[in-house]
Amino acid sequence: MHQTRILPGRSTGVLALIGAALIAAIDEIVFHQILAWHHFYDRSTTELGLVSDGLLHTAEVVGLAAGLVLYADLRRRNALSVPHAWAGLFLGLGGFQLFDGLVNHKVLRVHQVRYGVDTLPYDFVWSGVGVALSAVGVGLAVRAKRART
Repeated sequence: MHQTRILPGRSTGVLALIGAALIAAIDEIVFHQILAWHHFYDRSTTELGLVSDGLLHTAEVVGLAAGLVLYADLRRRNALSVPHAWAGLFLGLGGFQLFDGLVNHKVLRVHQVRYGVDTLPYDFVWSGVGVALSAVGVGLAVRAKRART
């Protein structure tokens, strides 16, 4: 028997996982591989940097696969709240971007956006994108919550 109860919190969480994994994949493909600006861990050898990129890639693929399985389960049970799912997607995208820019780049200093240049403009754009994506997610979450009440 199929469940018909909508699960807004789960819809938000599942799509946040997909969003975080998706933005991690974009980061890893574009900035680590295509542009070769940095590795996930740049405080050692290039070889260790490549291993760290491989581990990041593994984590993002596992996150995407798990998220898609959970998403399919929500759809199968007719429990998906589409407005909450959109909010979750943007919260995941922005949350990962902010975590990477603030924690990985500035607090832990495992890597920077780019080397050999003034990083301040890159940091502002990197974190600005994270703030903008998160703001969209918060706005969508507020709208979704108001629509349910």
